[in-house]
Amino acid sequence: MSPRGVAVPNARERLFAAAERVVAAAGPGALTSRAVTDEAGCSKGLLHAHFAGGLDEFVAELVLDRLARTAALAADLPARAGTDTVAANLSGVATALLTATGPDVSGLALTRPGAAERFRDAMASGAPGFAAIQESVTRYLDAERSLGRVPAGLDTAAAALALVGTVHHLLMTTWPGAPDPREQVERLVPLLIRQ
Repeated sequence: MSPRGVAVPNARERLFAAAERVVAAAGPGALTSRAVTDEAGCSKGLLHAHFAGGLDEFVAELVLDRLARTAALAADLPARAGTDTVAANLSGVATALLTATGPDVSGLALTRPGAAERFRDAMASGAPGFAAIQESVTRYLDAERSLGRVPAGLDTAAAALALVGTVHHLLMTTWPGAPDPREQVERLVPLLIRQ
């Protein structure tokens, strides 16, 4: 346990990672300030020192952070045009989105009204999320189309929407014990890039 008044390096990430472990081990209902800080090995006050809005702000920021990471990964996708396979590149971004936010973590923002409101406000204010990822996938597919690695007639915007929309659906409808959503993405990707 970190002593009171001692700086905790990377406190936000430490708390976020602890929350993900709590949710993975015991489900979303087990997420409390105490559970997170106990798992992180720090004082309960640390969470409230970094998230004045309490658990709702914390949950919203966790989901936003994980979406922003995936959006940054997706932003690099157009530069990968011509490397690896198109299917592998698309599956990599989809898997990152499924892994980064995970169904349990994504669901947290829906189960806590205060977190859901904060999340919606952040999205409306331009926080990187599903739309940014979709735009990056579209740009990537455009680049691959110009290289002749996907069909010339491919509607890249529709394919990107289908991929990101499917991943969003899987995030919101997967439950513990359900089939691995990555398997469904692996089956979808080849359908999106052929004509």
